[in-house]
Amino acid sequence: MTFLKKSIGVLILAGSTAGLSVATAEELFVARPLTHGDFTKGIEGPACDRDGNIYCVSFQHERNIAKVTPDGRAELFVELPAGSTGNGIRFDRAGVMYVADYTGHNVLRVDMRTRAVSVYAHDDAMNQPNDLAISQHGILYASDPNWKNNTGQLWRITRDGKTHLEVSGMGTSNGLDVSPDGRKLYVNESVQRNVWEFDIAADGSLKNKRLLKKFDDFGFDGMRCDVDGNLYATRHGKGTVVKLSPQGRVLQEIDVLGANPSNICFGGPDGRTAYVTEVKELRLVQFRVDRPGLEWLRWHPRTPLK
Repeated sequence: MTFLKKSIGVLILAGSTAGLSVATAEELFVARPLTHGDFTKGIEGPACDRDGNIYCVSFQHERNIAKVTPDGRAELFVELPAGSTGNGIRFDRAGVMYVADYTGHNVLRVDMRTRAVSVYAHDDAMNQPNDLAISQHGILYASDPNWKNNTGQLWRITRDGKTHLEVSGMGTSNGLDVSPDGRKLYVNESVQRNVWEFDIAADGSLKNKRLLKKFDDFGFDGMRCDVDGNLYATRHGKGTVVKLSPQGRVLQEIDVLGANPSNICFGGPDGRTAYVTEVKELRLVQFRVDRPGLEWLRWHPRTPLK
């Protein structure tokens, strides 16, 4: 099979049993709706499991987490306990789901087989855990904004569920992810419009904070890396997802068909489908990208990347 990359898509030439070649054009970075209705204005998350299903919060009620099939069929997966409201979702290598619970000041753990929900980590010093990232060693990082004061914190949560306040005195910390080599953590600030970069020490702690990119307008929300270390960050209020190089250069900006994208994840059969939760239209949208998302590689570690 031969792949020819084009600015508007990818041209795939495939041989057939009759000796004929068939050409099909794939559009890249063009958003299309995936779901229609059933979500509230808290729609967030999202994250994909090993089978490519997408999970996101606020399905019909703010305490509910939905399971959405790749063809857009949504159903209730689990209801969180009273007092809890989910936001960011992440899976570890074993397939366990973790949920940032911003009203309960928790990180919750969901058993995917039994759907039992338990408290994985809690700290009274948390403002409102917002989004999660996970390292290759299973260490969780949680952004923790205080929206009232436009401030924020970062937490490290070790595999025994213990919390460690890594950074205080930030702006409204929000989207975050770990780099492909596991050596850096990227964190954005919604109100201040900054993307920060930290070095990750051997024990998972953070050091050497430095500015990667500052924007002059609109806000930030969820953010994810692809396998090359490019960052895809949702631009709340602008209605786009911006793709940044590891050096902070703007590579692409994708219209997501609604003004308020809240988060993003990657899935699909090859890891090259981006799924975005969008608050204004209360739905998931999807678009194809040129390189797989980093979190997809967690499910397919032996897949050769071209």
